[in-house]
Amino acid sequence: MRISDYVANYILGLLEENEDESVEIKRNELANTIGCVPSQINYVITSRFTPEQGYLVESRRGGGGYIRITRMHCSKESYLMHIIHHIGDTLDAVTAKSVLHSLAQKQAVHTSALKAMAAATSNRAYAAVPQEKRDQLRASVFKNMLITQL
Repeated sequence: MRISDYVANYILGLLEENEDESVEIKRNELANTIGCVPSQINYVITSRFTPEQGYLVESRRGGGGYIRITRMHCSKESYLMHIIHHIGDTLDAVTAKSVLHSLAQKQAVHTSALKAMAAATSNRAYAAVPQEKRDQLRASVFKNMLITQL
């Protein structure tokens, strides 16, 4: 298991233990506990605990600083609208795959729709499109597919 997977699973375990679905961690203490560098904690938090994946992250710097990770709870419609607004004008294939994974985890979209969205956002689907337009077209298609799920 990669260290980033281990860190993510550790944080997810902390979230599962807390009934309020929120956890406060100190980056350096967590790094010492796990046995990694503090920048690895930052990487995991910024890549795996994002709003698109259903998390709110707050941080406070300084000696008494902390990172608070909260699992967001909202209706399917609110969650889909949040994703639609967050996508913006462009979307790369890696980010699309990450969002689809989050949708699957939250069971916000049926499996058949997820498969169609995965095919529609894959790099293969845009092979004939000029490189400079691919991410723009992918964002438009993905947003429209999400809108149909509302």
